[in-house]
Amino acid sequence: MKSILFISALLATTISFASCNYSNAKPIKNATITKTGENTKIQVALLLDTSNSMDGLIDQAKSRLWNIVNTLTTLKYSGKTPDIEIALYEYGNDGLAQQSNYIRQVTPLTTDLDLISEKLFALKTNGGNEYCGAVIQDATKKLHWGKENSNMKLIYIAGNEAFDQGGVNYKEAISDAIKNDIYVNTIFCGSSLEGINTFWKDGADYGKGKYFNIDSNLSVQYVATPYDDQISKCNVKINTTYIGYGAKGSSKKMNQEAQDKNAQGVSAANYAERAVSKSKAVYKNESWDLVDRVKEDPKAIAKIKKEELPAELQNKSDAELEVIVTKKTKEREAIQKEIGELGKKRQQYIDAEAKKTKSQDDLGNAINTSIVALAKAKGYTVER
Repeated sequence: MKSILFISALLATTISFASCNYSNAKPIKNATITKTGENTKIQVALLLDTSNSMDGLIDQAKSRLWNIVNTLTTLKYSGKTPDIEIALYEYGNDGLAQQSNYIRQVTPLTTDLDLISEKLFALKTNGGNEYCGAVIQDATKKLHWGKENSNMKLIYIAGNEAFDQGGVNYKEAISDAIKNDIYVNTIFCGSSLEGINTFWKDGADYGKGKYFNIDSNLSVQYVATPYDDQISKCNVKINTTYIGYGAKGSSKKMNQEAQDKNAQGVSAANYAERAVSKSKAVYKNESWDLVDRVKEDPKAIAKIKKEELPAELQNKSDAELEVIVTKKTKEREAIQKEIGELGKKRQQYIDAEAKKTKSQDDLGNAINTSIVALAKAKGYTVER
């Protein structure tokens, strides 16, 4: 069985762009939507085929995750940074249940970017049946999509088998997505013409999204910069500002470092991209980090039980804890500012190098382009 995959915009490959409807994209009006007061959200669901021979493509996906996150962080709505939520699905894997159409929701829509990285690196391939309509339907109905008109909601699905397989009609599934203002983008792993003939372009057209095709056998090309080493050193320092609390505090802090190692294992460039992501407001961990929790709730220290804190802090008074958290907050903000400045210089260097030679077309660039195009259509601005 042919293998496929996609990851948010995460892989590197040679891409031909076949069709893009974003220039004409108009958000669906829904007069019944009630304002909830929630923050504006950018929500992205990644539907990845994990059938056989997908290992190389998965490796490419791992290399682009933080690059995509960093593109998302450049988007503003009414001058404010939206929350970013990512969901991960796998489909087309024999290890999944037939009665569920070989579909698994790996994570719901979440702001926990380390969790997305963890689950991505844990994906395994296995041959199966690829039902695009079924996985689009599942993501549309079972994920918790925001209700605000300002939200940007995207599905990205990739594969190389016919788009119309399975018992769920892809046109009906995509129609339900569009009714909820969710744009469906398709990525075919193969030639552009074959993707058109097997209905991948048709899926994107119905979904008011973008269709493109990739050569999934190519590897990502990286640009080493003079700033990567400095950014990496800052990343080590920023980790010391996190204070785990609660039942998952210790394990989540360990996972943060594990995802650092995963990124570093891919390339120094990927490690630098992750560090830049960690300097942004969207990288927040209030569910396990006391510093972020206090930012969300200034009275959090008084609400947390002493036994939920690290052993070395359990004998501290609330006043002493406030001093410690304030100190760590200032340290983190200073490091984030330094990473931010280095990150801008790094990107300027990469952009300059790209002008000297023909840059590689890759899925990351394709997804970034489509995200920015739709964002502008919905009234977002891009602030580098």
